[in-house]
Amino acid sequence: MTEKIQAIRGMNDILPEESHLWEFFEDTVRDWLRAYGYCAIRTPILEKTDLFVRSIGAVTDIVEKEMYTFVDELNGESLSLRPEGTASCVRAAIEHNLLYAGPQRLWYGGPMFRHERPQKGRYRQFHQVGVEALGFAGPDIDAEHIVMCARLWRRLGVNGVELELNTLGGAETRARYRARLVRYLERHHDVLDDDSKRRLHTNPLRVLDSKNPALQALIADAPRLADDLDEVSLKHFEDLQAMLRAAGVGFGINPRLVRGLDYYNATVFEWTTDRLGAQRTVCAGGRYDGLVEQIGGKPAPACGYAMGVERLLALLVSEAAPIPRPVPDVYLVHQGEAADRFAEQVAERLRDGDVSVVLHCGGGGFKSQMKKADASGARFAIIVGDEEAQAQQVTVKPLREAAQQVRAGLGEALDLIKDN
Repeated sequence: MTEKIQAIRGMNDILPEESHLWEFFEDTVRDWLRAYGYCAIRTPILEKTDLFVRSIGAVTDIVEKEMYTFVDELNGESLSLRPEGTASCVRAAIEHNLLYAGPQRLWYGGPMFRHERPQKGRYRQFHQVGVEALGFAGPDIDAEHIVMCARLWRRLGVNGVELELNTLGGAETRARYRARLVRYLERHHDVLDDDSKRRLHTNPLRVLDSKNPALQALIADAPRLADDLDEVSLKHFEDLQAMLRAAGVGFGINPRLVRGLDYYNATVFEWTTDRLGAQRTVCAGGRYDGLVEQIGGKPAPACGYAMGVERLLALLVSEAAPIPRPVPDVYLVHQGEAADRFAEQVAERLRDGDVSVVLHCGGGGFKSQMKKADASGARFAIIVGDEEAQAQQVTVKPLREAAQQVRAGLGEALDLIKDN
């Protein structure tokens, strides 16, 4: 017997019984983004590895350990499956000169890839919706991003999500803070784990992002970046907070929030929940004003965020009202040579009238077909036998209410279905 081929661990099939949740989420997201004037952009799944090294940072877990990277045998170029979407979006904006037309509000959705240990809410192929605003410098766009997230949670019916906020300041702020932080960590070198020692002189802010329980007391006592903020960064952050308060969006300041990607500056935020176990973050982002220039474009301010679709769907299932599976309007039952031919015409005529129809296939008697009609969840069964075919009529039988079946022509049947 031939061995079965199974999906790669951590790369999951989305089966019909759950795909309606994805469709509901995707439809909601498209309408929500349209309401804020964001336009879709679609970028390749595969990019040059250097794009992510330059943007995410060489000394990060993503680049060092998690990317699916290989050498293209045709030209010897190092390529990687995208581990996140911001870098690709910015690369595309630069390559196609999108900012020449002015600031851009963009969004994307699709699969991302990271080679890590699969667990609930964390997979090797996972899906994100990302929102990017390129060319906007003020705190108003930061506020828009956070306020629009709050609106999406309401639309989805998701509860139990809280906002954490911080600022990383500008380059000079981080340079001053970095020096203080390194001095502090060097005094506690013996306490640091291997990852933190490795990052001490390359990316010390990432030590603050460590989830190692043994380091939490050390991290809690570390110097605070807020003490080094310049006036411009402090005003940007205070203005953002004022805008969020005016919009009625609650938040908490988390001075240890630094995000795990090197390109962030100024505002950073995370929407978190305690209802998904270890995977607390469902949406996160912030400003990345240096990234456009870092990738090769002219300097331009930018900010954005991404949300994990699998995690939000898990929260949706646990917190929101059940999302009903879509069902057809009509299940079309037919038997007999003339009836079979006429049934196909009936199905297409009903679809022309914007009615969803499942045409029974595979034969069988009326009794077995009617069982399938009932199991389909359809509101009506339309029955076609040779007698109906000869009269160019159908029998319309309500399946979800106590009402008599009706014999009718196609026009009358269509009206009956659409009016009920």
